Amino acid sequence: MIRSKPIIGVTPLWDAGRYSVWMLPEYLDGIRAAGGVPVVLPLAADGTDVEALADAFDGFLFTGGPDVAPAVYGAEDQVGLQGLCSERDALESSLFQAVMRTDKPILGICRGIQFINAALGGTLWQDLPSQHPSEVIHRQPKPFNTPIHPVSLNGPIRTLLGKDMLMVNSHHHQAVKDLAPGLVPMAVAPDGIVEAVELVLGSRFLWAVQWHPELLFDKDPDSLALFQHFIAQAKK
Repeated sequence: MIRSKPIIGVTPLWDAGRYSVWMLPEYLDGIRAAGGVPVVLPLAADGTDVEALADAFDGFLFTGGPDVAPAVYGAEDQVGLQGLCSERDALESSLFQAVMRTDKPILGICRGIQFINAALGGTLWQDLPSQHPSEVIHRQPKPFNTPIHPVSLNGPIRTLLGKDMLMVNSHHHQAVKDLAPGLVPMAVAPDGIVEAVELVLGSRFLWAVQWHPELLFDKDPDSLALFQHFIAQAKK
């Protein structure tokens, strides 16, 4: 079914202290500004529910959040892990596989790029300051809606934005290490950290970025363009 406004499933955030599912409104606002209708997904879902979710929505946003557990990509805990959420890892693992089977569009942001890479067979830097020290500021202080470092662009994101370099905001300490099969880098930071990827296997759209366009779209046309491109794919 093709809707005039595609319905986008948004992976939830979890507050263990309050035992509460929640959401940062900027993710939802970015989808709405681009012409989509966002719906926050449940944290827990069994196999039947996950398949129903994958069928029900036109596209899926994998949001930022806590560290991806090394077990997701078959590694041991090493250093600097923060705020793991096994329930979220479990939901996103089953949801991602179900969505991939439907071949529906996916956009990943921050944790989203990390999780997608891990789910497809790649690995992560578990803690950039200790494992990949750099002069590039990957975890900027507030305000988070201010670009802090450049990334070089290539491939379809370069075509979409019409430029070779983009200034991005940054708030992460994990990152893509070894790229999963089928993922191709579309943006790279000056220290070599992969900042955006696309999946070149399959017929539909999967992009993911390490920065936070949801915090920039209201004043930055390039960030809005990323959401618009995602929503355009979800309309097909």
